[in-house]
Amino acid sequence: MLEKSFFYQEILHKGIEEGRLKERLSGIELALDVKFGAEGLELMPEISQISNLELLRTIQKGVLTINSLEELQEIVQSIQTSLNEMI
Repeated sequence: MLEKSFFYQEILHKGIEEGRLKERLSGIELALDVKFGAEGLELMPEISQISNLELLRTIQKGVLTINSLEELQEIVQSIQTSLNEMI
């Protein structure tokens, strides 16, 4: 019966979303480490501030397709600019 309550469902949904967020950030961190080493990991504090899963997916795909950290920095800055304009 508890499983059907609104509050239980909200808490469950929030927990699932937080898990997806952590998983996505871990994937980005691993990709940065493998592709760019310690220098790539320096971007994680900036990337970790983003909580939109679709935007993080864009970053993760970017890490896999770009050739330089400068390209990734442009992607991250573009996303942050878009987020700031929405506020």
